[in-house]
Amino acid sequence: MIEIDRISKQYEGRNVVDSVSMTVETATITAIVGTSGSGKTTLLRMINRLVEPSSGEVRINGQPTGALQPHELRRRIGYAIQGHGLFPHHTVGRNIGAVPELLGWPGQKIRARVDELLTLFGMEPAQFRDRYPAELSGGQQQRVGVARALASRPDLMLMDEPFGALDPIIRARAQEDLRRIQKTLGSTIMLVTHDMEEAIHLGDKVAVMDAGRLVQYGTPAEIIQRPATDFVAEMVGGVDRPLRLLSLVPVSEIVEDGPAEGAPVQTSTNLRDALSTCLWSGRDALPVVRDGAPVGRVTLGAIRARAEGPE
Repeated sequence: MIEIDRISKQYEGRNVVDSVSMTVETATITAIVGTSGSGKTTLLRMINRLVEPSSGEVRINGQPTGALQPHELRRRIGYAIQGHGLFPHHTVGRNIGAVPELLGWPGQKIRARVDELLTLFGMEPAQFRDRYPAELSGGQQQRVGVARALASRPDLMLMDEPFGALDPIIRARAQEDLRRIQKTLGSTIMLVTHDMEEAIHLGDKVAVMDAGRLVQYGTPAEIIQRPATDFVAEMVGGVDRPLRLLSLVPVSEIVEDGPAEGAPVQTSTNLRDALSTCLWSGRDALPVVRDGAPVGRVTLGAIRARAEGPE
């Protein structure tokens, strides 16, 4: 558990981060979102003390971070940034194994961890271990950067706009990779982004920053349905809010008995995609299957009702 307790940072008498408090549960992803200058990156960097707070405290599993030497703290916390920051003259294997090597892990253990992470990221170890960063695509470099941050099995991983430099298709794949691997490893991740779509897609919780203050902290559904301020409502997207809400809900939540014609959708399909399928195909209902077996249908009326949210 990560506890951020009334943490602030002043520069030249101005509050860049202003008395922020939040609790991040273990094995979750928290997305910190806000416009440029909102304080989100400064907040992230105070957690691993790349920026020293002016006041307040951060605790990791109950231990104040101020009680640790900065270099010891940073070895416990993974850190991944936009553009990956790989060492260009080191192989992929050496890049991923950099922190375990500093921690004194034996070579065989480091090699096993490198191969484990490459496999998790869909990169065949024998094919990629001895390559150099310049020999990789942008998406592959980003995966290696995240793998390096995870290599020492850190208590926490911090990510600052990790996918910002990727094109939309590669970015979507990288997001899916992160979600899958976070669930596999049970990692606790705090991720900074300026993209509310990314925050909603990745975050178990979303923290919205504005002018140094934490203006709302809640689940994606809470942020979409009940924005705390006009700024949050604008970030969520106004008229797009119902569609964002539908993207969080699987078809399985509103499946009902009854027939429907045409190509089916999976129970895991989100309602936003099911709505698109209905509209494009001109159907009022879609058959729903799980592992190929029919389980019922989802209707256009039920999807629209869900988009309207609770009364």
